[in-house]
Amino acid sequence: VHLVESGGRLVQSGGSLGLCCAASGIIVRVNGIVWYRQAPGKQREVVAVCSRGGNTNYADSVKGRFTISRDNAKNTVYLQMNSLKPEDTAVYYCNADIRRTSGEYSRAYWGQGTQVTVSS
Repeated sequence: VHLVESGGRLVQSGGSLGLCCAASGIIVRVNGIVWYRQAPGKQREVVAVCSRGGNTNYADSVKGRFTISRDNAKNTVYLQMNSLKPEDTAVYYCNADIRRTSGEYSRAYWGQGTQVTVSS
């Protein structure tokens, strides 16, 4: 199983950006998915969570600006980021709870991260 994030780039403050995280490989089911971010010198933090059924939750710092969504048929999760601020600058990672086969328990997988830089 591989998780690959994409969409990170340099954007101006106040701008918008969409990230994508796609899971590939032998997959029976993708359960909960979490977007994390890690800024230089800081701990990794949860940004947004989406259950398989579409229930979502957000960090206070991004509520009203970020939207997480998913396409279960494509094993893909998205993060739409609006009204970006310089403090949103970080490497963004997705983490997904995935079951590979019907005979296995699910486990968490990480992507490699994608850099988002917001200039002031």
